[in-house]
Amino acid sequence: MNKSIPFNKPYLTGKETYYINDAVNTGKISGNGKYTKKCQTFFEDKYGFKKCLLTTSCTDALEMAAILINLKEGDEVIMPSYTFVSTANAFILRGAKIVFVDSKKDHPGMDEDAIEKLITDKTKAIVPVHYAGVSCDMDKIMDLAETHRLFVIEDAAQAIDSYYVGKDGIQRALGSIGHLSAFSFHETKNIISGEGGMLAINDSQFEARAEIIWEKGTNRSSFFRGEVAKYEWVDLGSSFLPSEIIASFLWAQLENLNDIQNKRKAIWTTYSLKLNQWASNNNIKLPSIPEYATNNAHMFYLTFDNNFNRTKAIEFLKSNNILAVFHYISLHTSSFYKSKHDGRKLLQSDRYTNTLLRLPMYYELSDVEIDRIINSLKEYKV
Repeated sequence: MNKSIPFNKPYLTGKETYYINDAVNTGKISGNGKYTKKCQTFFEDKYGFKKCLLTTSCTDALEMAAILINLKEGDEVIMPSYTFVSTANAFILRGAKIVFVDSKKDHPGMDEDAIEKLITDKTKAIVPVHYAGVSCDMDKIMDLAETHRLFVIEDAAQAIDSYYVGKDGIQRALGSIGHLSAFSFHETKNIISGEGGMLAINDSQFEARAEIIWEKGTNRSSFFRGEVAKYEWVDLGSSFLPSEIIASFLWAQLENLNDIQNKRKAIWTTYSLKLNQWASNNNIKLPSIPEYATNNAHMFYLTFDNNFNRTKAIEFLKSNNILAVFHYISLHTSSFYKSKHDGRKLLQSDRYTNTLLRLPMYYELSDVEIDRIINSLKEYKV
């Protein structure tokens, strides 16, 4: 019996516990210490974010963004239906109505050309989700936002170290384009801290208030910098700040970012090259990368022609001790929100719900295991 190949395996660089011990030995393991600052500075310097704040999750970063734009009951937020529930929850918690956009025919990301007709006088923000780390067309989205005076909050949960090439030819890091953006360092992502996230702030009007919201609605950070005379409750906020344990773990990952990314890209390329002909012969689609986007190798997925064939493929791979999984269920069809949806059919989102299959993707996936996955797929009869 072949050894089981999991869908995901968290990668440890070997320095995580060293930095955790160091953080403990400093005598400060609550947040906003040495490693929090090191990580935040790393992101600001490498990717050009104006200000970064580590959070306990990407969900928390999105919730902070919703507070920052003063979202209130009755406001509308436009986002894709084919996304994780946190993308929507963060805004529903502020009383917003979610207006879902369909996916594109050639990619699970939101159809940018379908956004404008959904904008009303109640629309407050657009939330593009960079599915699989592949950029949405940010020029189209930012132009719409400027025309209609809307905020753009990038859900970059899967998009660390991925870029958008604008119509001006300039390459910009995902998460640096919208007014605000949210990242995830969950153990299934390229760079991890178990649970963890980050809010990136690209519009200076939000910088000071973001720090207050981050510190439970207090001016604590300003007080300790000597900028105010007393430390008090001054705004909305919550416990969004992660501990130094999380930040120190993350720092070990960031030191090895290039190595991690190079390995993942090599795995992604192997899948793409060796499955291309098989996929074409069996009416299966491989991931597409638009000219304006780069690939951070967060995910490798297949799109089948129907749900029956996808289910058969999952079962066949499982019989070979290989775990491959489907992804999101369209949010507009969910038991929680379908009664609140406006009734529009989102055919592409539902198609990906029924036909998309993700293959194992993690740093320690060996060449032998990759070949085993590929050969098993080639043995599968559609």
